[in-house]
Amino acid sequence: MSRVGFKPIELPAGVELKVDGNTVTVKGPKGQLEQEIPEGIRLVQDQNTITVERPNEEKYYKSLHGLTRSLVANMVEGVTKGFSKTLEINGVGYRAVKQGNKLVLSLGYSHPVEFEERPGIELEVPSPNRVIVKGIDKQRVGQMAAEIRSARKPEPYKGKGIKYENEIIRRKAGKAGKAGS
Repeated sequence: MSRVGFKPIELPAGVELKVDGNTVTVKGPKGQLEQEIPEGIRLVQDQNTITVERPNEEKYYKSLHGLTRSLVANMVEGVTKGFSKTLEINGVGYRAVKQGNKLVLSLGYSHPVEFEERPGIELEVPSPNRVIVKGIDKQRVGQMAAEIRSARKPEPYKGKGIKYENEIIRRKAGKAGKAGS
């Protein structure tokens, strides 16, 4: 049994949560996020804490209980701290450059690969082999980071490509030479 749904969500100072029907709006110092919550799931606000309640013990509502709590908690964290994912670029000649609101990647193809900043997403290039994706929406940050990574996934032989900062690449041995001739 999951206990995630029963954990209360603490609202920090300066964060305002509003429920209008099935739409939850969270405003904070970094911005505003909106999310539709499933029919039947309720959010109960008691001063600075929010609890998520389900109508009954059916499997369907149990599955949505923890999901809704996680989505709302991520919204609260996003408008206060924000989210970021760091990508590392490994390979000879592989590099990233920021040009205006575009990220231009040289990844060994015959053409540069470009990604445009989306609303609510900020791309930073502190060094030619690091890209930081920042934003207040955890899902959008993760999606943008995954799309950048998919431009050249890390390969297992030399480890070349784009990987997440904490990702571990399982290496393989190369082709073995011919024994005797």
